[in-house]
Order: sequence, then C-alpha cells, then structure tokens
Amino acid sequence: MLLKIIPSMSADPLKGDTQSCQNKSEEDFPKSSPFDFVIKQFQGKRSSSGKRKEQPSAIEKFFSGFDFGKSEGKERQKIEETEINNCSADDQSEKENLSVEDESSQLISEAESPSGEQRFNQFMQKLGKKPNSKNLDLNNCALSAADVTELASLLPFLPELEEIGLSWNGCVGGTLKTLTAQFHHVNLLKVLRLNNCRLSAEDVTSLGEAFEIVPQLEELDLSWNSNIGGKLSLLTKKLRKGCKIKLLKITDCNLTAKDGESLAEILNVLPNLEVLDLSINKHIGCSMKVIAQDLKNVPGLKELNLHMCGLKQDSLQGLDTALQHLTALRKLDISCNKEIGGGFKDSAAHLASLKNLEVLDLHQCCVTEEDTTVLSQVIPLLSSLQELNLSWNKNIGVSSDPLLGRLRFLPKLKSVAISNCGLGKESFSSLAEAALHLPELEILDLSWNKCVGGNLKLLLGALKLATEIQVLRLSSCNLVAEDLALLTLLSHDGHLARLQKLDLSYNNTISDEGWMVFCQGLAIFKELSELDVSLRPSSCRACGTWFSELLAALTKLPALAELGMQRWVLSESQRKQLEGFNQDNKRNIRFDC
Repeated sequence: MLLKIIPSMSADPLKGDTQSCQNKSEEDFPKSSPFDFVIKQFQGKRSSSGKRKEQPSAIEKFFSGFDFGKSEGKERQKIEETEINNCSADDQSEKENLSVEDESSQLISEAESPSGEQRFNQFMQKLGKKPNSKNLDLNNCALSAADVTELASLLPFLPELEEIGLSWNGCVGGTLKTLTAQFHHVNLLKVLRLNNCRLSAEDVTSLGEAFEIVPQLEELDLSWNSNIGGKLSLLTKKLRKGCKIKLLKITDCNLTAKDGESLAEILNVLPNLEVLDLSINKHIGCSMKVIAQDLKNVPGLKELNLHMCGLKQDSLQGLDTALQHLTALRKLDISCNKEIGGGFKDSAAHLASLKNLEVLDLHQCCVTEEDTTVLSQVIPLLSSLQELNLSWNKNIGVSSDPLLGRLRFLPKLKSVAISNCGLGKESFSSLAEAALHLPELEILDLSWNKCVGGNLKLLLGALKLATEIQVLRLSSCNLVAEDLALLTLLSHDGHLARLQKLDLSYNNTISDEGWMVFCQGLAIFKELSELDVSLRPSSCRACGTWFSELLAALTKLPALAELGMQRWVLSESQRKQLEGFNQDNKRNIRFDC
C-alpha cells in the first residue's frame, strides 16, 4: 500500500508549489498527507559546510530505494527555473510596455512643444518684426543679452539665412561669441551688419574665427565700434586667400596707425573688394601710404571713403599713385582732411584717369589757389562725374582759374555743392554760365555765398533749363525780395515743377513784402516736401501778415511734410492757428518753430 500512496503524495506538493507561484489562495492547496512530516524530516537534513557527513539512519536506508527527494528536487528546480524565466519574461514585457509608454509620452510632448519655425516666429513677433528666414533684420531692437542667446539657439532652424542685421544694439557686445558659435548652421550668410554694438576684443576674435565657417560672406559692417581700435589684427589675421568679401565698412572705430598696417596686409586676400569705408578714423592717416601701396591688389574697388581720416600731403601723394590701379572706381571721398590742402598740385596726375568716377567729394579740404588751378584741369576730364562737392573751400571762389566755368564739360552732373566757397560775382557768373550746360542737374547747393543775394537772376536761364531740379539750397545767401519774386515767377511759368526741397533759411535780409509775394505763389510747388524759412541764430523777428498767406498755401501743398520757422515770433492767434492746422486740415506737417 505504501508504494501506491507515495507517488500520489509526491505530485501534490509540487502542484501546490506551482499554484503558490501563480498567487492562488491557501484554501486551494490540498491538505497535508501523514507522510509529509516524515518526508520533510528526511529532506530537511543537510550536511553542514565544513562538517563531517553524518551516517544515514536505518529509516533513511529503508527509503533510499525510493526517489522521493531527487525526483521531487529535480522537478522543483525545473519548475522554479520555468517560473523565473516566466517572471523575467513578464518583467521584460513590462519594461517594454513602459518603454513604449515613455516613447509615446515623449512624442506627445514633442508634438505639444513648438517647432523651430514656430519659436523663430514667436521671437520675431516679440520684437515687433516680421519673420524672414533669409533676412534677419534686428537693427535697433533694444536686444538684451538673453535675446542674443535665444537668437543663437534659433540659428539651426535658419539654414537659408543670408543677411543678419544687429546694428544699434549695445548688448550684442560681449555676447557675440554665443552667436558666432552657431554660424556653421548658417553657412550661406552673405551680409553681417554690427554697427554700434559695443563690440569687445573677445567679440572681434570670435568674429575672426567665424570667417572659416561663413565662406560666402560678402558684406561686413563694423562701423561705430570704438573698441575695435588697436585690435583690428584679431580680425584681419583670420582672413584667408580667396575671401569673398565685397564690402568692408569700419567707420569711426578709433583705428590706429597699426590697424592701418594690419588692413594693408589683408588687401591681397580680398580680390573681390568693391567698397572700403575707413571714414572718421583720424589716426589712420599715418599709415595711408602703406594702405595705398596695397590698393593695387583690389583693382575692382568701386568706392573708397577716406572722409576725416587725418590725411596729409604725403598721404595724398601715395593715394594718387594707387589711383592708376583703380580704374573701376566710381566714388572717391577724401573730404574733411584739412591738411591735404596744397597737396593737389603734386598729387592729382592720376585722378584724371578715373574715367568711371561718378562721385567726387572734396569738401573742407582747405584747397589752395594752386590746388584750384590743378583741379580746373583735372576735374573736367572726369566724363562720368555725376556728383561734385567742393563746399567749404573758400579759395575756389576767389581763384582766377575758371574751375566753376569748366563744369560745362561735365553734362552728366546731377549734384553740385559749392556751399561757402567764397564766390564773388565773377565766379558766380561763371557758374551760372556753366549751369546752362547741365540739363540733368537735380541738386544745387549755393548756401553761404553772400554774392548770390540780389544776383539770383544770373541763374535764371539755368533754372529754366534745369527741368529735373529737386533740391535748391540758398541758405545764408543774403537774398532779397527780388530773388524770391524770381523764384515765384519761375514757378508760375512752369519751371521748378519737380522741386521737393527748398532751403531759404538764414536770409534775414528778406522783407515782409518779399515773404508775402513768395507765400502768395508758394502753392505752385506741388511736389514740395520740405521748406525752411528759419532766421539766423541769436536773432528773432515778429511774423508779419504773410503768415496767413503761408497757411493758406500749405493747404494746397499735399506733399509738404516739414516746415522750418525757427526764431520767428508768432502772436497768440498765429500760434493757435499753427497748432490746430494739422487737425483742422487732416495733415501731419512737422513744424520746427
């Protein structure tokens, strides 16, 4: 009987263990057999580690022929391994489910977060700017350092960006490295404007390091960053041969003579340079001879601006030598270099070779009578010249050489500025005769030449022929009533029809009658946008009865946007009329009183 009972007993405990692993309740277990205690006693006996194995007892020997412990143990081991494997599988399945859930949560989170394009649009809208993925115009936006950092994080989403304008944002200084570190995302960048950004030496260094990752850069404007002075080499030494820069502006950056030498060294790696602006750097004149020697490396140069660069006579000589290599030059500005006066007599030989020159600015250069003699021979040979500024060179008006008269050989002239040139009646007559041959004239500035007053009739013929004239400046010319009557007559006859800006300021010599006649005919100038009738500083005068005629004319001048009336004393009623004019007539004229 014992042999029949034992196999069934051996199955129940295994079954019970399996069900326990499956988390069944206790009442599902079968009740213990009477032999369980005996079997457990034999199974529970183990030889302890490090102890001698005990000899089997008689009962153990009796049961040794049966496979209670071994088969049961093997079965238990298999079941335990199976259960462990099943549990591991369950754990792995649970981890996979959690992983899927995490991925789903991440996808949902990403779907809910704004895209790069949306972030860029939000950033631009915050600054009141219209989003443009190719042209980033953030000039004068009061950017903070945080804004610059945010902008840097957005560059990876602007792969087509070609222009960046950050000018007039002082907080860009000291943070530029954050931005340039992301320039590899915008390697199509062609234009970078950083005017007045308070750039530091570190900014200049980081900008130089960025040149390699923006190989398409064509325009770089660093003007009005005074801290660049003395540190330009940090930028120039990073430029490599084949650089595509076409425009380089470094206006008013406090450049030193050493900076000038650094600039000269890199001209040979800027073969595409077309515009070089070094204006308002008073100390760079000392190195101008060195710069001039290397200008031959930029034969395609079209604009050279050396306004207020501290040039001297020897600088002018070096520049003149360089001009023979700059046949493509269209604009030359060497104005406000007073120490070059007297140097033209030895340094103007190659100026005449600039057959493509369209703009020549020589104002305030202290030109001497000898210089005028040379210029009267050279300037008329500049057959493409369209703009000429000789203002604030008083010897031009007193010279016996017919420089102004020879302007007749420049029929393409559109702008002539001869302000404060000490004109006498003879030189003014020469100019008036030459003006008859300038049919394309658009701008004429004769301000601060006292001889014009009472002699404006000499220009009558020229003003009749100058159908394109848009700007006429006659400030401080000692004009009289007769001169204003002439202007009115011209307008009535259909001349000066395109006049947009008229400057009659600082002519205290005009009587109230003269202003009355002028105001009565003022409505004829339909395209007039700016009019200045201000009096001289430190003077004042009561506004006469012509004021009502002036207001009446303004209602018929739809383009007028600005009226200068400084130092005219208005009565209480006149002031109220002026203050209510815009509202009463639905206009937006700026009254400068």
